[in-house]
Amino acid sequence: MDASNPFYFGLLDGLTVSVSHAQQRSTYAGWNRSEEQPSFNRLYFIAGGEGKVVINDVPYYPRANQVMLMPAFTRQITETSVHNPYDRYFIHFDARIGEWPLFHAASRLFITDVSEPAAVRSLFADTITQFNRPSVYSVLRMKASVLSILACCFEEEGHTDFIHEFVLPAEHGNLANVLQYINSHLHEQLQVEQLAEIMHLHPNYFISYFKKYMGVTPMRYVLEKRMEEARHLLSFSDWGITDIAEHMGIELAYFSRKFKQLHGVSPKAYRAATNDSVHS
Repeated sequence: MDASNPFYFGLLDGLTVSVSHAQQRSTYAGWNRSEEQPSFNRLYFIAGGEGKVVINDVPYYPRANQVMLMPAFTRQITETSVHNPYDRYFIHFDARIGEWPLFHAASRLFITDVSEPAAVRSLFADTITQFNRPSVYSVLRMKASVLSILACCFEEEGHTDFIHEFVLPAEHGNLANVLQYINSHLHEQLQVEQLAEIMHLHPNYFISYFKKYMGVTPMRYVLEKRMEEARHLLSFSDWGITDIAEHMGIELAYFSRKFKQLHGVSPKAYRAATNDSVHS
């Protein structure tokens, strides 16, 4: 997988995570399990101890300073030593892109030797603290921590196949073509019918199909991509707001209204807050 492919950026931009449990244990009890297939993902930091994990009949032997991800719905067996049980920090979580679980096609353990174990351990510990002190802010902190841990796990060990597995090869090619077309024609008038034709699908089915993978409808995706470029131009160029709207292929009034709906402020206010040249 090419990790710099914009297709994967588009998918991961729609990733959502939610934590259902977080805890730390260093006892023998609670680890030994046989033939479980949980509906949630398990994320672990191993601080010490010894034992074994079997995922879909394949054995692994996690050790200290490793992070491991046990995908939902895999067959899981876990064992640890009575005399030297695992000291483990763990998080149960759900991860989805659109309506689909991120790891729905995964069939193995993702395991990583982390280069900064103290920092990763701190992320787990903070998630556990926030889980036990629920608030609006704790939800945000837990999401941020889990995403940071996942990025660490995948990046350090080069686990890039997880996102390729998310989309079947044929579907990957079809969606990639649609996203490529959108990026190449972002400043032109785009219609659902045009995009559906690329995949040879009826527009109504295409809308549902696109939303399943991307989390938003095709035209919402187009709008968000246009506003993303507009934000960049407002912050880093001296283009007039009218010029930016025309560049995006949008009428000025519609552009201003949609920009404020998405970002809570007008294009003029956003520029004043983010463009240094406005203040110089």
